[in-house]
Amino acid sequence: MTALPSGELVPVLGMGTWHLAERRSRRDDEIKALRLGLDLGMTLIDTAEIYADGAAEELTGEAIAGRRNEVFLVSKVAPFNASRRGTVAACERSLKRLATDRLDLYLLHWRGPIALEETIGAFEELIRVGKIRHWGVSNFDVSDMLELVSLPGGEAVTTDQVLYNLTRRGIEHDLLPWCRARGIPIMAYSPIEQGRLLGDAAVQAVADRHGATPAQVALAWVLRLDGVIAIPKSGTPAHVRENRAALELQLSELDIAELDRAFPPPTGPRPLEML
Repeated sequence: MTALPSGELVPVLGMGTWHLAERRSRRDDEIKALRLGLDLGMTLIDTAEIYADGAAEELTGEAIAGRRNEVFLVSKVAPFNASRRGTVAACERSLKRLATDRLDLYLLHWRGPIALEETIGAFEELIRVGKIRHWGVSNFDVSDMLELVSLPGGEAVTTDQVLYNLTRRGIEHDLLPWCRARGIPIMAYSPIEQGRLLGDAAVQAVADRHGATPAQVALAWVLRLDGVIAIPKSGTPAHVRENRAALELQLSELDIAELDRAFPPPTGPRPLEML
C-alpha cells in the first residue's frame, strides 16, 4: 500500500484497462481477469473515457458490479472535454458507463489547450457534489506540475500518472523526486512497456535467478520505490495472477545493478515520454 496526500492508503499494484474492450471475443476473459484481481487484492482499477471509446469503462462497470465498495476506481477526462462544463459532463457520462455514483480519483488525461483553472474548477465542483473523491493529472512534466500547484486549488492534486518502466526512466531525474518530496504518488502506466521488455536478455537473466518471469521482474523493478503505483493491463486471469506474484519478488542489489547497466538511469533532464 502507499498513501495519497490525504493519508488514504491505496494498493501499489492495480489493474489497467487500456486496450481492453476492443474485441468482443475477449470480453468474458477480461471481466474474469478484473474480478480475479479484486479477489487477489488488486483493488485499484484505472480506466478512461477514451479507452475503446468508452467501452473499457462499460466493461469495468460490469466487472465491479456488486463489488463497487471494494474498488478504488480511477478514470480520466480527455483534454478536449476538460473545460469547466465539459469536465462535469464527461464525468457524468463516465459514471453512467461505470454504473456507479462516484469516482475515487478523476484525472486530466493529458494537457490540452483549455486553461487548467477551468479543469480545477470542475474537479472542485465534482468533489463538492460527491461525484469524485480526489483529482489528479496524467502526463504532466515538472514544469506542468509547478504551474498546476501555483494555481488556486492546484495544491489538491493527488497523483501524476506517467509512463515509467525500465526503458523510460527520465522521470527519475526530476519529476519523481519532486512528487515524492511532496507526498504525491506517481502512477506508472505501461510498466512492462506493452510487453516489449519481456524478451530482454538482462530482464530474463534476473528472472531466471529468481525463478520468476520477465514481467514480474519489470513490475518488481517499478515497485521497488516507495510512492509508485503500477497499473499493468489486466486482460486475462493468467496475466493477473502473474502480475500479482510480482509483489512477492524482492530484487537484490545485484539485480538492480545489472538492470541499471542494461537500462542506465538518466544523467540529466529528459522530455516526458508518452505512449
